[in-house]
Amino acid sequence: MENKKSVLKKLHREAGEAIEQYSMIEGGDNIMVCLSGGKDSYTLLHMLLHFQKVAPIQFELIAVNLDQKQPGFPEEVLPTYLSKLKVPYKIIEKNTYKVVMDKTPEGKTTCSLCSRLRRGTLYEAAKDLGCNKIALGHHRDDILETFLLNFFFSGKLETMPPKFLNDAKDLEILRPLSLCKESDIQQYTNQMNFPIIPCNLCGSQENLQRKKVKQMIVDWETEFPDRSSIMMNALSNVFPSHLLDKNLYNFKELKGKDLSSLV
Repeated sequence: MENKKSVLKKLHREAGEAIEQYSMIEGGDNIMVCLSGGKDSYTLLHMLLHFQKVAPIQFELIAVNLDQKQPGFPEEVLPTYLSKLKVPYKIIEKNTYKVVMDKTPEGKTTCSLCSRLRRGTLYEAAKDLGCNKIALGHHRDDILETFLLNFFFSGKLETMPPKFLNDAKDLEILRPLSLCKESDIQQYTNQMNFPIIPCNLCGSQENLQRKKVKQMIVDWETEFPDRSSIMMNALSNVFPSHLLDKNLYNFKELKGKDLSSLV
């Protein structure tokens, strides 16, 4: 019991820090919580339900699931679970599975197209539901993995920010679990016995670059404990003058003092 209370307290603290540090929630917000049926989104929902009870401000939550019509998807799991929790919810049915499978060449990963289709559908749903913010379940490990993927394979310093605006600038996208470790989320999930729904669309693709990067981080962490925490600190401790982006820092106007008058 003590261990259960410990991980829950830690998740509450870290999610609370992310919400406060990045000014995620304000009074009167109507937040759409994206619920996939995986461990991260279940944890996200429970964190936000906790803060909805204890926060000094009032905000609304609605859980939304996109039923992508994956083969064998257990349609009854989430409605049953959410009804027991007495959480407002909406299930959106859209056969993005067929689109992804038809459009993705054999041997290629489905994640990119799947993500774009899912994102567009959820943005549209948020507007229809009158939500001004969307909460996603990405955690600290996702942020680090994305940073390294972009660094190694895309040639850019970029990752998942804790908070950003969609392209239309009319929705705030939040990641309240940004400071939470995946291992803590997994432990909490095991304790809560969430009814996990596996992703049959992309979960079986073993050769994804993300999985390789994830293993690389695990190996580093084994050899150099707390390496991930140091990397997270680095993402919040940026010196543009010590990088190479001339659009971010005005190198052209950078000049030393004129010493000719001293000669």
